[in-house]
Amino acid sequence: MVKIAAINPVSWYLFWSALVLPVAACSLQNNPAYQGYAEGEYVKVAAPFAGSLTMLNVKRGDQVSTGAPLFSLEQENEAAEHRQAVEQVRRAEAQLEDLKKGRRPSEIDAINAQLAQARANLKLSTSQLKRQEELVAQKFVSADKVDEARSAYERDKGRVAELEAQLTTARLAARTDEIRAAEAEAAAARATLAQAEWKLAQKSVKAPVTGLVADTLYVQGEWVPAGSPVMSLLPPQNIKARFFVPETELARIHVGDTVQLSCDGCKPLAAQVSYISPQAEYTPPVIYSKDSRAKLMFLVEARPRVEDAVLLRPGQPLDVIPGRP
Repeated sequence: MVKIAAINPVSWYLFWSALVLPVAACSLQNNPAYQGYAEGEYVKVAAPFAGSLTMLNVKRGDQVSTGAPLFSLEQENEAAEHRQAVEQVRRAEAQLEDLKKGRRPSEIDAINAQLAQARANLKLSTSQLKRQEELVAQKFVSADKVDEARSAYERDKGRVAELEAQLTTARLAARTDEIRAAEAEAAAARATLAQAEWKLAQKSVKAPVTGLVADTLYVQGEWVPAGSPVMSLLPPQNIKARFFVPETELARIHVGDTVQLSCDGCKPLAAQVSYISPQAEYTPPVIYSKDSRAKLMFLVEARPRVEDAVLLRPGQPLDVIPGRP
């Protein structure tokens, strides 16, 4: 019977440690972990005009979609300017349409009545002139009578020609240069309206991107200066990892490479290197590395997929390993 000697558990631990630790050390040396952290690029949302904050539609921590209403400022002045611009457009367009048309029907009817009267007078003066010419030829009246009759005839003939010209003009639109001037005024009024509409719209701000409401900087009722951010949004595509690589290992990292991000309590995430600093830093932030202060380090940035970026929080410590998870 063969007896097997009992082995002390401590001896087994030391035996396997002697085999495993060198392999693990070699693996870490070939695939080192770099220290870094998550960072977010915030979108500061502001209005170009000042005003009192009358409505805050979201709160910190909300998720918003592009186009969702965020906040509104008081807009009485802009609303009044908009109403004024609308009325100016109506007036300019009405004047333009009036110039493109002839006179009103009642005015044309009046000219027609005057023309009919003038033609009747011309007919009468024509017959009178003919009669006077016959009487002069028969020597019943003097030549002065013919001159008077001819003068009346020419007068009535001229009056008919004048009214016919007035009727033609009344049926026409205004002159071309007057219409062009009215068209320019209407275009200017429409441009003023567009500007007023834009100003009014700027007082009700909508979300420019989809993301998380990271912070709100004013409360309802406060006065907001022009251009002052009211809130900050964090789109998931703006979350990235920043880590630091020693100068001796910088040649292993390239833009476009895939790296593995790991953090406390989360599964490894893949990210793509998007930026490598052209300048060195003497040390990464102290809170992330106390052992590398004397080493020359380079900042590198990597961006995860949008669906993975929402799992990271700005300021969260990360371990970064080259290669896919």
